[in-house]
Amino acid sequence: MNSNSEIKTLLEKFILNQCTAKETEQVIAYCRDNKLTDDFPTVEEVQKLLNEMPKMEAQKADSIFDNILATAKEQETVIELQPKKSNRRKYISIAASLLVLLGIGFAYKQVFLNKAVEVPFDFKSTDIVLQMEDGTVQIISENGKVQVQDKNGNVIGNQNGDKLVYEKETDSDKLVYNTLKIPYGKKFRLELSDGTMVHLNSGTSLRYPVKFIAGENRQVYLNGEAFFDVAKDKKHPFIVNADELNVRVLGTNFNVSNYPEDNLTDVVLVEGSVGMYRSNEEFDATKNTILKPGYKGSFNKENASIFTKPVITEIYTSWIDGGLTFRNMTFKNIITKLERRYNVTIINKNEKLANEKFNASFKEESIENVMSYFNDIHGINYTIKNNQILIN
Repeated sequence: MNSNSEIKTLLEKFILNQCTAKETEQVIAYCRDNKLTDDFPTVEEVQKLLNEMPKMEAQKADSIFDNILATAKEQETVIELQPKKSNRRKYISIAASLLVLLGIGFAYKQVFLNKAVEVPFDFKSTDIVLQMEDGTVQIISENGKVQVQDKNGNVIGNQNGDKLVYEKETDSDKLVYNTLKIPYGKKFRLELSDGTMVHLNSGTSLRYPVKFIAGENRQVYLNGEAFFDVAKDKKHPFIVNADELNVRVLGTNFNVSNYPEDNLTDVVLVEGSVGMYRSNEEFDATKNTILKPGYKGSFNKENASIFTKPVITEIYTSWIDGGLTFRNMTFKNIITKLERRYNVTIINKNEKLANEKFNASFKEESIENVMSYFNDIHGINYTIKNNQILIN
């Protein structure tokens, strides 16, 4: 990290909590190795970024920077001062360093937006991770038994094997969120406080309330794929937010697939009914798309349009029992899904193959058998070594 523009870019990402773990390490290493050098962005520059953020008042930003500068001045005795005319620049440099090291992004999100900082998660790890409201994490072993406690030590859930069950009766009178993150190669089950059962596919994260609050919708936030068996509650609609799409139900069985590489977010209804609508709109049964059992609703991420068609629902829910299905899918997307399913790395050197589309279904097959199928049917040459697959 040598350029001023690069450190500025990384600092901006850090403030917005968009840095990867590696990028965060780069910023901290820069602070340490360069001894608080002057080529950090100025406090004024960083303050401008904060002022441009939603809901961030200038006086709050001023207060933060006053505290940082005060801390910097306290360190004056251990820092070799330059001539008097450079002191302010030195304080600015120190303040910018402290800004990074103290994590202003954390302070901004925690104090002013009351949101937990997202802990970086490596989906290619082997651990299932439960993140608490305050950002602390707990490792979940699918073969173990663990009690989940809130910050006050109260038991709010119990994990036994591949299932985590939240207590139906807790003392919480406000929404407190946990996030469950499932790495590649694994699946997990979650029972929410209202009795709703959720099957989480590999490479998936779900953010959900520890306890649903009376008088408010039951809303969860999904990245990845999950099958929901929603407990009936006519007074409290259950809403799955999948980025720009909301899926609203009262009590039913349905599957939502919302992986980042897909152009569509798919909702497949097994029984009951669900409403699909944009997340920035209010639900309106007379205007929104209402799915019937046996139908798939697809939300186009590019133009926000929704279209439906009848499907065989078992094809889209077979993953729960180990199945794997591709329908009119490009090979580059198939590679991503195979990497996620089997926690392998696939390197494709056949560029012509990347955009070809395939249909295939498997049931509890190993990665070796899946690759053998593509080789036999489509003439794909490959080699497997450890957890890496090379396609020539």
